[in-house]
Amino acid sequence: MSTSVHKPTQENAVLEVFELQKYFKSGGRLDRFLGEQEIVQAVENVSFHLRENETLALIGESGCGKSTVAKTLIGIHEPTDGTILFDGKELSPEAVRTSPIQMIFQDAGESLNPKKTVGRILATPLKFNGTANVDERIDELLSQVGLDPSVKNRYPSTFSGGQKQRIAIARALASDPEVLIADEPVSGLDVSVQAKIINLLDELTSKMGVSLLVISHNLGVVRTIADRVHIMYLGEIVEKGTTEDVFESPAHPYTRALLSSIHIPDPTMKLERVELPGELPDPSNPPEGCRFRTRCPQYIGDVCDRENPVLRSQSSNPEWPITGDEHSSACHKHDQ
Repeated sequence: MSTSVHKPTQENAVLEVFELQKYFKSGGRLDRFLGEQEIVQAVENVSFHLRENETLALIGESGCGKSTVAKTLIGIHEPTDGTILFDGKELSPEAVRTSPIQMIFQDAGESLNPKKTVGRILATPLKFNGTANVDERIDELLSQVGLDPSVKNRYPSTFSGGQKQRIAIARALASDPEVLIADEPVSGLDVSVQAKIINLLDELTSKMGVSLLVISHNLGVVRTIADRVHIMYLGEIVEKGTTEDVFESPAHPYTRALLSSIHIPDPTMKLERVELPGELPDPSNPPEGCRFRTRCPQYIGDVCDRENPVLRSQSSNPEWPITGDEHSSACHKHDQ
């Protein structure tokens, strides 16, 4: 991967990802020696873009590859293949680690050093970036996330889950990111606390101009905060579009199954639950053809076995294949 400059394919795109792949080798030295090592296809040809002041959500069940995408974007994993552009500049693996992309990890408590006070935790990225008046900036960051600056002298173990998440957000903001990745940002938090964290993240895009990539399986959170949605299954994107399009008119059978699991607190509404048979296939041995065919309630036979469907427009004037924001899904039945 080079550091050449490209013309953005999407207007106002700050982050663009093209055909991203991430494979892992399973097992250790003995497995390699015995020839039993397997290739795990965690992410397969994932493409998307994120615009300024926009929130994009990647959603899917556990094991679909959404967190692997996030960790690859910040340099924890090196991509097997694909291209990552930031402000039109192609990022090398080394540049990814120092790019204006920061991540809020799923378990805020585990990501905070228990031996350091909050002030020292926030001071590290500020000093690394050469920030003047570090103490003043720490106070600003804590106020920004709804915490009293006096907490900077306390240790992470003395805070609640919601407060730890706010500290993690403050630490991410300390590097002045243009893109913030939130991996399951409200997982394990009480409902009332979830609402406060969601509102805080929403303010980052509306008032501070930060672009937000949300990784989640919480469809209620996604519907509240996201402008656009990408649905992932077994390492691939199977449907994408605006949040309204995807939630109101889901096109892919997997998306319909996900949405049917949302609890709606209205006893007068009776939604048909779509039950998917079986479990998520092993990513080291994904099904040939359509990866969803082994669980699909709309399986139509030979074509599903042979060919992996590509994203097709759901509009009356389709552009095939899809490259922009159009509501699109990858399903052979729709092609027919």
